[in-house]
Amino acid sequence: MPYTKNPHMPAVRREAVKLFRKGWSARKIGRYLGFHHTAVMKWVKKAPKDRRMIIPTRSSRPNSHPKALDKEIVNKIIEKRRKHGRCAEVVYEELITEGIKTSLSSVKRTLDRHYLTKKRNKHKRLHLSPQRPKAAKPGDLVQVDTIHFMKTPKERLYIYTLLDVHSRWAFAWAAERANTRQSISFVQRAAKQAPFLFQMLQSDNGSEFSTHFSERIKITHRHSRMRRPNDNAHLERFNRTIQEELLNKLPKDPKYINKALPGYLKYYNEERLHLGINLKTPLQWCQGIE
Repeated sequence: MPYTKNPHMPAVRREAVKLFRKGWSARKIGRYLGFHHTAVMKWVKKAPKDRRMIIPTRSSRPNSHPKALDKEIVNKIIEKRRKHGRCAEVVYEELITEGIKTSLSSVKRTLDRHYLTKKRNKHKRLHLSPQRPKAAKPGDLVQVDTIHFMKTPKERLYIYTLLDVHSRWAFAWAAERANTRQSISFVQRAAKQAPFLFQMLQSDNGSEFSTHFSERIKITHRHSRMRRPNDNAHLERFNRTIQEELLNKLPKDPKYINKALPGYLKYYNEERLHLGINLKTPLQWCQGIE
C-alpha cells in the first residue's frame, strides 16, 4: 500500500523542488506548502537529476517477509506447474509427497503472483441454471446446439440444431453467424414447426447461448455442465446423424443447406425409425403411439 493516496502528491513534490532550486529555503517551502521542512529536503534529494522533478509515490509494501517461502520451494512450485499444467491442489500434493512442507494457500498465492493461474473474466456473468427435469413428455427438455463448418480458412458456417429428448423430434437451420439474435430467431422458428410447446431449453455454455439469450428467449433455459458433452448426448448424436446423412453431401452454403433441410427433417421426424423410441418415428411418439 502507498504511504499516501493523494493523487496530487507528485505535483506537490515537483513544486517543492522547483521552489528550492529557485533559492527558497526548506522551511519557507514547508510553510508555503503545508509540510515539514525535513520532508521537503527528502524530496529534493530524491528528485531526478534529469530535471524532470517528478517524484512518484512509492509503495510502502515491504521487500521481504520473515515467513516468506524459500526461493527453492517457489521455484519448485513454478516448475511443477509449467511442466504438467496441473492445478494448485495437485502441485500441493506432489510437494507433500516429496517431503516439502508448505500450505495450499501458499501454493495458490505463488502461482497467482507469477501469473500462472487462469482468472475468470470479470465481464462474464454466472449461469444460474434450474434443475434438469425428467423428460416425461414432449417439450419437457429440448436441447439446442450449433455445428461449425469452415467455408474458407477465415469464414465459418453455423448449423443450429434442436432436439426434444422425449420424442427425438428435431429441427435444424443454417446461418452465417452465431449470436444471441440468431439463436432466438432459430428457437422461435423451431417452436412454430414443433407439434408441442417448449417447456425448457438446454444448451452448452457457448457465447450464442449466454445469459443474454436466457433473459430474452422467454422460455426457461438451463446450461449444461462445463466440459460435459454427455449432458447433451441426445443432441450430439443427432448432430452426427445429420452430418453423415445430409450436411457432408452438400456444399457449405446456407442457401443450399436451408433448401435441403425441410425435406430431410420431414423424413427424420415422420419416416425414419429410431431405436431409442422403440422403432417409432418422433411424430408417432409425440402423438402417443408406443
